[in-house]
Amino acid sequence: MKKKEDKKKDFEVMIITGLSGAGKTEALKYFEDAGYYCIDNLPPHLLVEITTFFSLKANKNIALVTDLRSWYFFQEIHGMIEKLKEKKLKFRILFLEASISTIKKRYSLTRRKHPLVATGSLSNGIKREIKKMEKLKDISNVIINTTLLNSRELRLEIAERLMTGSEKSKVMKISIVSFGYTQGVQENMDIIMDVRFLPNPYYIEELKDLSGKDQKVIDFVLKRTVTKKFLSLFKNMLDFLIPKYIEEGKSYLGIGIGCTGGRHRSVVIAEKINEYLGLKGYSSKLFHMDIDKKND
Repeated sequence: MKKKEDKKKDFEVMIITGLSGAGKTEALKYFEDAGYYCIDNLPPHLLVEITTFFSLKANKNIALVTDLRSWYFFQEIHGMIEKLKEKKLKFRILFLEASISTIKKRYSLTRRKHPLVATGSLSNGIKREIKKMEKLKDISNVIINTTLLNSRELRLEIAERLMTGSEKSKVMKISIVSFGYTQGVQENMDIIMDVRFLPNPYYIEELKDLSGKDQKVIDFVLKRTVTKKFLSLFKNMLDFLIPKYIEEGKSYLGIGIGCTGGRHRSVVIAEKINEYLGLKGYSSKLFHMDIDKKND
């Protein structure tokens, strides 16, 4: 019973709303990258039902977009928000807006139809939407004006104002790849670290046919002073670089670690870096490309 209560306590729904053309779709993508379950164009009358279900059954937060695309359903939004409060379900409202001229420009580029423009001018449709959304804007937790923001800047603004450190760390997917230079340098890597300067287990007869996943090889590589110093420096470098990549809106980072054959040293170091990034809360996957090759 205690476990279910803890899950409910940690659960949160992010309600994304605001003006058409202000960046709600881009915002939703960012929450999805951060590990939220995302729903676009949710009719407000389903808000309480969906939120209640996820608060009890799901292991992750949800982010949903609800706006005037729901037409006459949208008038129910305020009643649904009151019901969320009555049920003590945790939620926040993110309201996105932009200047009329900016929204007009964005619609002219995409050639999509504004939800309040059946006939008449786009400007009038935008003004009507601003009026209809005033009450919801007034009760929003965070209001972001996207007039001067590009996609990367919007993501950074959302991260700084709405996301926890652990959520920010999930935005970037990290691949750690061990490989052997004799098999060819891995492509599409953002960072490549050559560890051929470390002592080579290949020249130790009892270690030669083992791999970097065997404890004897792990001990041989990690007990060296040079390895300890290198790992400390490499971790410090990643501590500096990864948050900077996230700030720039980068969603994927490839880290290649190479030794001669890709069977011993690179495997040990890749395993340690993957373990370290996991402890730091990052989402990382490990790949050993040449571990089954017999030369090092």
